[in-house]
Amino acid sequence: MKETIQNIKGTKDILPKESYLWLYIENYIHNHFSKFGYQEIRTPSFEKTDLFLRSIGQETDIVSKEMYSWIDQGNNKLTLRPELTASVVRSYIQHQMGKQNKLHKLYYLGSSYRRERPQKGRFRQFKQFGLEAFGSSLPEQDAEIIYMAYSLYKSLQIKNLRLKINSIGNRNSRKQYKIELQKYFTKFKNELTEASQKRLKINPLRILDTKVDFEVELVKNAPKIIDYLDLDDQKHLESVLYFLKDMNVPYILDPYLVRGLDYYSRTVFEIQTNTLGAQSALCGGGRYDYLVKDLGGQDTPAIGFAAGLERLIMALDMDIGNKNPDIYIVSIGDSALSYSFNLANSLREKDLIVLTETIGRSLKSQMKDANRLNASHVIIIGDDEIKSQMASVKNMTTGHQEDVSLSKIIDYF
Repeated sequence: MKETIQNIKGTKDILPKESYLWLYIENYIHNHFSKFGYQEIRTPSFEKTDLFLRSIGQETDIVSKEMYSWIDQGNNKLTLRPELTASVVRSYIQHQMGKQNKLHKLYYLGSSYRRERPQKGRFRQFKQFGLEAFGSSLPEQDAEIIYMAYSLYKSLQIKNLRLKINSIGNRNSRKQYKIELQKYFTKFKNELTEASQKRLKINPLRILDTKVDFEVELVKNAPKIIDYLDLDDQKHLESVLYFLKDMNVPYILDPYLVRGLDYYSRTVFEIQTNTLGAQSALCGGGRYDYLVKDLGGQDTPAIGFAAGLERLIMALDMDIGNKNPDIYIVSIGDSALSYSFNLANSLREKDLIVLTETIGRSLKSQMKDANRLNASHVIIIGDDEIKSQMASVKNMTTGHQEDVSLSKIIDYF
């Protein structure tokens, strides 16, 4: 007997019993972001590898360990996208969107790919959604993005939401801060993990995001970047916090919050919940005012966030039922079967969900199937009903059954 082929580790089949929930949430996200005037952008699932090397940073775990990359027949180095912001920025630059309009507000929903250790809420193929706003450097744009993320989770009744926010300043602010961080962590160099020792040389800010217990304790006494912000960065953060407070968005100012990718600046934030265990983050984002220029475009301020759809669905505590059939047509006999197909098509034109028999089951088996699928009504048609031009209609909720003329059955519903 041949060995059956299984799905690849870190991937997941979305079966019909749960795909309705995915569809509901995806539509909810589309509608939510559209209310704010954001428009959807769709980019290819793979890009030139250099795009991610330049945007994410060659020394990140994503680039060094987790990307799915290959060389195609044309000797092109390609990579399945590990995140979508770089792809959106590439598209923004390529299509000269900045020349068409000063401000662009975009959202996306698509799959990303990282070869990381699979765990609860984390997959190797996962679906991300997020926002990107190009053209505004003002704090009100930051506040709008953060509010859109927070209000999405709140409206979906996600429990115990925590919004953490910080500023990592501009590049000049961070330069001195990095020097102070290196001085501090160098004192504990021999105690740091191998990964943190590497980060100490390249980008010590990433040590602040450690999940290792003894390193977490070290971080508590590390210098705070908020003490190294220049006056403009301080005013920007204060204004963002003012707008959030004015919109009744509760927040926690976390002086050690950073983002793991190289392109962030100033405002960074994360929305968390304690319903997911160790993987508490629902979404994360921030301002990336340098990325468009770094990738070859014009100097363009930008801010956005990315979120995992799997984690959102795991955190849901809502009863979102599957859409049950409105009508199940039970047909017995060749004439009835042929008639049922045409009748079903006419009823579907009224936006009704209608099922018909296709595997030749008995009356009893079809009725049992209609009951299993929670069909609202059943229409019973046999060859005798075709001759008499009458059919039996049963309300499966009340049990009431009556004869209805086939000529009036469409109007009946």
